[in-house]
Amino acid sequence: MAKIKLTKTELKAQTDALKRFCRFLPMLQLKKQQLQGEIAGIAAKADAVAARERDMRTKLDAWVSLFTTGGDLLRGLVTVKEIRRSTANIAGVEIPVFNGIDTEVKEIDLWKTPAWVDDAVTALTDILALRSERLILQKQKELITEELRTTSQRVNLFEKVKIPACRENIRVIKIAIGDEQTAAVTRGKIAKSRAPGGEAEEGAA
Repeated sequence: MAKIKLTKTELKAQTDALKRFCRFLPMLQLKKQQLQGEIAGIAAKADAVAARERDMRTKLDAWVSLFTTGGDLLRGLVTVKEIRRSTANIAGVEIPVFNGIDTEVKEIDLWKTPAWVDDAVTALTDILALRSERLILQKQKELITEELRTTSQRVNLFEKVKIPACRENIRVIKIAIGDEQTAAVTRGKIAKSRAPGGEAEEGAA
């Protein structure tokens, strides 16, 4: 750590820095709380999406025997061409937002395929959309968690390093300046007492 100068100029610099850190710290703490709340909200939403996806798959279980008779009919029946997304800003973090998916349905001969294939297309599309939304939510959580890590480090830096260091520097500088002022007064009295017409001569008079 660099040695501080025991001067009034340095005292002002340290005092200004302390005020700045104390002003920024509450903002960082508020941001940390906001990020923690966002992560909790995203986690809850992701759990809800995952539950809906599980429900959709459970409903498909009743069709398993039909799918089996269809052979490879369902393999690649519906594929995701594009995940549509936009962006949002959360506490200074740019995150992706799920807007839907564009799918492609494999060409099939409607005359040679069972009637339940249309329902299968709808169900598979819904499942793919839910899975895509879950992946976007996971990305949101990763980005905000990384920002939370950085913000927490800054909060700790201010709370445990910067602010205590400034307060200690101010204390040390004030003591040094006080000692210097005391020494200056003492030197002044000594010089005055030794000067012609000083305190000694005045006492003799």
